[in-house]
Amino acid sequence: MSAPTRAAVLGERILPELVRVADVDPGLLVTDFGSARSEDALRQRLAVAEVLFTGWGCPPLDARALELMPELRAVVHAAGSVKHHVTPACWERGLLVSSSAAANALPVAEYTLAAILFANKRVLDSAHAYRAARGPVDPLRHYPAVGNYRRTVGLVGASLIGRRVLELLRPFDLRVLVHDPYADPAELAALGAEAVALNELLSRSDVVSLHAPELPQTRRLLNASRLALMRDGATLVNTARGSLVDTAALTGELVSGRLHAVLDHTEPEVLPADSPLYDLPNVLLTPHVAGSLGGELDRLALSAVEEVERYARGLGFRHTVDRDRLGRSA
Repeated sequence: MSAPTRAAVLGERILPELVRVADVDPGLLVTDFGSARSEDALRQRLAVAEVLFTGWGCPPLDARALELMPELRAVVHAAGSVKHHVTPACWERGLLVSSSAAANALPVAEYTLAAILFANKRVLDSAHAYRAARGPVDPLRHYPAVGNYRRTVGLVGASLIGRRVLELLRPFDLRVLVHDPYADPAELAALGAEAVALNELLSRSDVVSLHAPELPQTRRLLNASRLALMRDGATLVNTARGSLVDTAALTGELVSGRLHAVLDHTEPEVLPADSPLYDLPNVLLTPHVAGSLGGELDRLALSAVEEVERYARGLGFRHTVDRDRLGRSA
């Protein structure tokens, strides 16, 4: 992993737990497998490594990197997606792979829940109105149709995060629609949601929340014509990837005031300084904060440590990454 990742993820609370369950050198951090070829001490350590404990910033585990680790049997990732470092060479080698994606799903789902409830309550609008008025604001007159009672929420993607959001929405008096071409409609119904086509979801929902993976077929999934299907005054929540949305088309809808948005991801990831989205009263932009941060990183790291402990005891991983499903997941 990268040095900043190690400092954030393997702090004084977590590192002793890892040392407890594995034979590990607390001072060893590999950020570049290529340099190991010229460093005898590092090469010797990698040569006997059975498990790699990885995180954000891990370099690709390609064939040349794996040559350095003939004893390697498993990769335990203390973060979400493994697509950045687990290469086809890992699968050809038969490595076991685990990810803390399930642990990372919870804070994203919590952020999404807050965004949905605040969007239906028009919290952002009323806060701007109150700031501008600096005096009494009559919410019944300005926002007669707001509230979460029997509003419709559409989730695009029944991913780990999408399913977590489903769970968190269950106590509320909301109608929930889900679009996912791979999900079983009966299973979604058991979770309290109705499976629908994407266009129907967009036209029926008061809030649309994106939880689909970044794939070639999902790029600009919400283009201009699909954004036009959304109800006047509807809110788009994006905690997935900015590439799922046509930024120019969304910007036009938001500048017009027809739609609202809560965006934790955009394309580009950091918008140009002159983007109107920074200043629009109907847009909440956050700098990729929905995932694990601060104390939430302990949950992420402990999930990975527990996987190492299971491996040490000869047990299967609880959060195994399935190669076949990886092609259609984050």
